[in-house]
Amino acid sequence: MLRLARDAVGLVVGEDVSLGEDVRFGAHVTVGPGTVVGDGCAVEDNVVLGKVARLARTSMAALRPDPQPLDLGEQVTVCAGAVVYAGARVGDRAILGDQCQVRERSVIGAESVIGRGSTVDNDVTLGFGVRVQTLVYLTAYSTVEDEVFVGPGVITTNDDSMMRHPRDHQLVGVTLRRACRIGGGAVLTPGIEVGEEAFVAAGAVVTRDVPPRAVVMGVPAKVVREVGDEDLVERWRR
Repeated sequence: MLRLARDAVGLVVGEDVSLGEDVRFGAHVTVGPGTVVGDGCAVEDNVVLGKVARLARTSMAALRPDPQPLDLGEQVTVCAGAVVYAGARVGDRAILGDQCQVRERSVIGAESVIGRGSTVDNDVTLGFGVRVQTLVYLTAYSTVEDEVFVGPGVITTNDDSMMRHPRDHQLVGVTLRRACRIGGGAVLTPGIEVGEEAFVAAGAVVTRDVPPRAVVMGVPAKVVREVGDEDLVERWRR
């Protein structure tokens, strides 16, 4: 059951919602039952927090337990039109961009940024300080470690058969190791691992694992050189 709250224009708040201190709401926000919103969060216009997934009968996600309520850490910013599902967890000072989608059982690490219109699918884990640019799709069951950069329009996939498999078949997402970089428009096929500090060039189609510090490009992507010491994340960390 949702109720109309008085804190902002069109704000609707479900039962058992926990709101921290100094939480700011834009207009026409919906906060689903049980949602936890930490101190200092900013929730912009037309955001939906704690949405319950409506899944097809054939969806793999439907086989998982019902999610727990959404949990936003402190000083999280949820930008206009974003939809964040029940069961997601968002770390302190993360930013979820305009019109992005964060699905159930996903974890967004502290100080990570999700770009406009990007989707973090169910059961995805992002570490600390990840940068996901505009219109990225992070497929279900993927792992993205600390300080990874994912360029605009990157597509990751988790199903080689494209649904020609038994319903209980385990899908396999991608693994992006610490501080690797994925260039704009790259496509990563199911189960791919990109190694620590590796570099995937824009437009590459990655069909094999990428070794740590390797630079790959092309269709299919091939190793062309190694990332130099001067280009490692420690050199550029602020």
